[in-house]
Amino acid sequence: MTSNSPTSPFPPIAEYAFLSNCHTGALVAPDGSVDWLCVPRFDSPSIFGSLLDRGAGSFRFAPYGINVPTSRAYDPGTNVLVTTWHGVNGWVEVRDALTMGPRTGEDDTTPHTRPPADDDAEHLLVRTVTCLDGNVEIELVCEPAFDYGRTRGTWTLDAPGGSTADISVGDVHLRLHSDLALGVEGGDSVRGRHVLSAGDTAFVTLSWATSLDGPKDAADAVDRISRTRDFWRRWLSRARIPDHRLRPYVERSALAIKGLTYMPTGATVAALTTSLPETPGGERNWDYRYTWIRDSTFTLQALHYLLLDWEADEFMQFVADVEPVADGGLQIMYGIDGRRDLTESTRDDLTGYQDARPVRIGNGAFDQRQNDVYGSVLDSILLHTRRSERLPERLWPLVEAQARCASEIWREPDQGIWEARGKPQHYVSSKIMCWVAMDRAARLAEIRGEPDLEAQWSATADEIKADILEHGVDGRGVLRQHYDTDALDASTLLAAHFGLLPGTDERLHATVLAIADELSENGFVLRYRTDETDDGMSGKEGTFIICSFWLVSALMVVGEEQRALDLMERLLRIASPFNLYAEEFEVGAARHLGNFPQAFSHLALLEASARIILAERLREMSL
Repeated sequence: MTSNSPTSPFPPIAEYAFLSNCHTGALVAPDGSVDWLCVPRFDSPSIFGSLLDRGAGSFRFAPYGINVPTSRAYDPGTNVLVTTWHGVNGWVEVRDALTMGPRTGEDDTTPHTRPPADDDAEHLLVRTVTCLDGNVEIELVCEPAFDYGRTRGTWTLDAPGGSTADISVGDVHLRLHSDLALGVEGGDSVRGRHVLSAGDTAFVTLSWATSLDGPKDAADAVDRISRTRDFWRRWLSRARIPDHRLRPYVERSALAIKGLTYMPTGATVAALTTSLPETPGGERNWDYRYTWIRDSTFTLQALHYLLLDWEADEFMQFVADVEPVADGGLQIMYGIDGRRDLTESTRDDLTGYQDARPVRIGNGAFDQRQNDVYGSVLDSILLHTRRSERLPERLWPLVEAQARCASEIWREPDQGIWEARGKPQHYVSSKIMCWVAMDRAARLAEIRGEPDLEAQWSATADEIKADILEHGVDGRGVLRQHYDTDALDASTLLAAHFGLLPGTDERLHATVLAIADELSENGFVLRYRTDETDDGMSGKEGTFIICSFWLVSALMVVGEEQRALDLMERLLRIASPFNLYAEEFEVGAARHLGNFPQAFSHLALLEASARIILAERLREMSL
């Protein structure tokens, strides 16, 4: 997969490998450079930010003078990266991991609010290299740039030619340790070079733990990566993943979702990054390192499908803990620590990825009105209740508050699921989600034994559904984007996802086929056509990967199974070399766009896979 800007110094988005310790994550470029890492949390300022500006910090550990590896892959079933290099005189293998280890006490670096697990992050990036054959010169270059590249620090070596270097800026303290002899250049760059012969192993680690502890030698470093590999495989072994041709994609999606989970609170970030462009060189650049409440229902569905009930409960408890707004409803998004204020700013000193400006920190949509949030919360609670076979008492006030809010605001316009920054409209998908809110609230009232509330909320659900079918369907029987347009919007596929209409309903069938035939580029689905939608932004955007997977699911619902399978195969073929997905796919240039890896894309893949696998299993059982 190549960029249509061959002279760009930025690697294609899809060629980055994703590392995680469930507190933060890193992106590793093909040349062995860590180009993105925020410490100690996903939403902290970056220390390596070359993803957004080639001068904003990086960390390379690879053969000197060789920039193109022979192979790159994950250790199967893990988020541990293995890169093989062919040097001039030999072969080496590099392993990279944000390491996990046995929990030994309270985590002072990123304190937990959830009950502790057996394993936790060590707040370490560990990199090892082993010479497989011949001899190869290895280069280490560590050049952090703090606060998204704004501040450079000064390294201090433990001794001339020593093996440990420390650097501090503000409250961020880093320790680099290696068995290579280290030197400091220009104060802010640590370098080392060493020739390895067959059988030799070397290592380097970067710690931001409160103690700054790390491996003492190469054997310890190798062991920590081995323990991390075992952690991911043990975790994945708990998931229910059928023996099926889709299994490799389901496994990688599960690992990606877990890797985007912030273990201390149970929150899940929408993506690892900020400001990777939806439009090449354009302004559609957003910070996705936060938790969207609308993702909750998709997250819960995916986790319960995989039988990952612990993670599902952690996420549900995070949702229950967040602070509501004045009317008792929830914001559309929160910080991973539950904070409400995500005020947006721009970093005009950064070039942006391939000159896409501005680079944004924070997300100005956090205080938008989006009426779909209530349905997401209540559908999540119903899913969780059915799975656990009980409705926790602490969740009932949340049910009442969300039902009250949805019943009061469903007639009002909003910004819609896509957070349009134009004029509020009566978006059909928002009405659908208000129907979901009242329908699920009624079912929860039935479970709790509240017949009066069940009847009241069920009647409101019926009223919302009638309003949608009267005002939200165009003359040819297709669900429209909002009440004042006949434009299409992929978010109306949620009518199939949440069961507003049965799969046999002609209006649903017509909507699904209209989106497939008219709102797509070479089969890949757009959110909407930007020339038909007032979203407050300029420029065209790529096809949305989540919408394409939604279409797979919707085609299955309406009985268009062959079209669903054909589209699924096309979507699998555009996966990154690591089976990861960004937010968008630009068809013309055959490249991924937007923040990466994107949780929503992988959640939609899991749903589509589940529908396909279930249909095949049911057919096999009927034979």
